[in-house]
Amino acid sequence: MPKLYITGGNKLQGEINLHGAKNSVLPLLSATVLCKGKSVIHNCPKISDVGVSIKILENLGCKCTQEGNTVAVDTDTIDGYNIPDNLMREMRSSIVFLGAIAGRMKRAVVSNPGGCELGPRPINMHLSALRKMGLQIEENHGFLDCNAKDGLTGTELFLPFASVGATENIILAAVLAKGTTVIHNSAREPEIIDLADFLNDAGADIRGAGTDIIVINGVKELYAVEHRVIPDRIAAATYICAAGITRGSIMLNNVEPNHFAVPLNFFKECGCKIICSDSKIYVNALNCINAVSEIKTSVYPGFPTDAGPTMISLLSVANGTSLFVENIFQNRYKYIDELIRLGCNIKTQGNVAVIEGVERLSAASVECTDLRGGAALVVAALAADGTSEINKIYHIERGYENIVDNLARLGADIRKEM
Repeated sequence: MPKLYITGGNKLQGEINLHGAKNSVLPLLSATVLCKGKSVIHNCPKISDVGVSIKILENLGCKCTQEGNTVAVDTDTIDGYNIPDNLMREMRSSIVFLGAIAGRMKRAVVSNPGGCELGPRPINMHLSALRKMGLQIEENHGFLDCNAKDGLTGTELFLPFASVGATENIILAAVLAKGTTVIHNSAREPEIIDLADFLNDAGADIRGAGTDIIVINGVKELYAVEHRVIPDRIAAATYICAAGITRGSIMLNNVEPNHFAVPLNFFKECGCKIICSDSKIYVNALNCINAVSEIKTSVYPGFPTDAGPTMISLLSVANGTSLFVENIFQNRYKYIDELIRLGCNIKTQGNVAVIEGVERLSAASVECTDLRGGAALVVAALAADGTSEINKIYHIERGYENIVDNLARLGADIRKEM
């Protein structure tokens, strides 16, 4: 099984280009199911979750081609409505295909999705909303057998939590539904706007994306579209943490600073110098890293839960004590024990982590527990004395394109071995 070996101590310097957003491209790929013809998606990251999405599309009968960072999906040959259990288990976001398949095929058979084990992430909101739109769902032995013989019908929906996945699934189901769907307390993430832009370009009528009320007027058909995925704001935060923990200075290209203004403010509070332009971020962390009094994760535009693990790695070498409160996922802190093996001084109780900054970290053999937790181990290892071994890196490869090459280009002593 592949491993990473990282010898810490090198300051990161230089510039890299950021890849397209993992959390945006997956719903975009599922949205191609709704479009007749051949849709083309540019700036598509080369990550394993994209590979799984392509396998799902091919299983449905679509023809897919991938050249570099461009993926083309031709749905004229689509004839399936089921996703095999092995593919659903590989990726939590696979559930977002449900709304799209039901919307186009009027039938869908899927199992409960897999992905990172971050605690209970029920799809009740997804299923409840789709049922209200007329989708008949039978749950048997872990499978969802869904039917909408007469098509879906728009309705007014109130989400108890601003769930990104539920908002995406409703939008995908509603664009071809009869009548109007209104989502109250919808998620406002940039990835929601990206999905709406794609669908509107294809002929949908979606209004209010990026606000807490989204209105979708159903249309009869959608057509193929060409689209460019927005930059990955979580990957940007990861590389900023890597620069900070190594006291380096880097330039990130192909980035959208407005998409993660709250994390950028916390990086500045830590002592990092941040200079933003339209599509670039310059980070200078040559000075010491300072502790922050408190960070709380929340839905957009608050501090994103996916940026939390790497931020905790950065704070582990800060001057002073920081408090981190995780409000989104119940079991997000599974990676903390591995950070402690690297010398971090972190104590957790419930959803609260207290990070006492230390002068030095030390190399260790550690194991990735999930995607963002794995990235946190990489960040910490960059500052550790000696050579660290990071195992189960398939978690990291689900969401980061060429992270080894990018870090090496910035001066890190990092290699991947089989």
